[in-house]
Amino acid sequence: MGRTLFDPVYKEMFPFWEHISEADKDYICRHSLALTYPKGTTIHDGNECSGVILVRSGCLRVYLMSDEGKDITLYRLHAGAMCMLSASCVLQTITFDVMVDAEENSECYVISGPAYSAICDRNPDIKIFTLETAVSRFSDVMWVMQQILFMSMDKRLAIFLTDESARLQSDTIALTHEQIAKYMGSAREVVSRMLKYFSNEGIVEVSRKGIKITNKKRLRELTL
Repeated sequence: MGRTLFDPVYKEMFPFWEHISEADKDYICRHSLALTYPKGTTIHDGNECSGVILVRSGCLRVYLMSDEGKDITLYRLHAGAMCMLSASCVLQTITFDVMVDAEENSECYVISGPAYSAICDRNPDIKIFTLETAVSRFSDVMWVMQQILFMSMDKRLAIFLTDESARLQSDTIALTHEQIAKYMGSAREVVSRMLKYFSNEGIVEVSRKGIKITNKKRLRELTL
């Protein structure tokens, strides 16, 4: 595919786009693919350089998997977000493997890792952007670790529900207890018990449709 498809999106997402040569723009676009991943697809299994992934629609989950099969969600990527950790050949100092799954049917643009790396090596603006993007994601990872290691479960759940409500701009969160547990790195039973407590306190209403926040003020107090 040529410049026609990718150029408008890259111009919007990459602050360096207007500062690199036309040849480099063509090179990146020639090594880009528009891919659709059905829900449940493993996009990156940590074993190879899958490339730089830009999410056009849907949702991707980036997580760590233990040898025993347990996983911890590091962050989720929604429309307009980008995954650099799937391109280990670009960020060679990354020595741990992440997994990336499609949580919903997702449309993505994927730039070849070796191609992006080659352009990055000769363009300081791209290298700076790449490092800044990676650092921002490591900040997300450290926030997850901080919650798991140092925060009580009620505070963690309150933060999750508050953040999810703000992202969706809705008081109703249509996630199952199992999904919430997966995103929080906890067990479904623990999440269910905490949601029952929140419900008894009049903070949320729990139904088959999901969780409805009924007392935002009380929920915010729990996040402090």
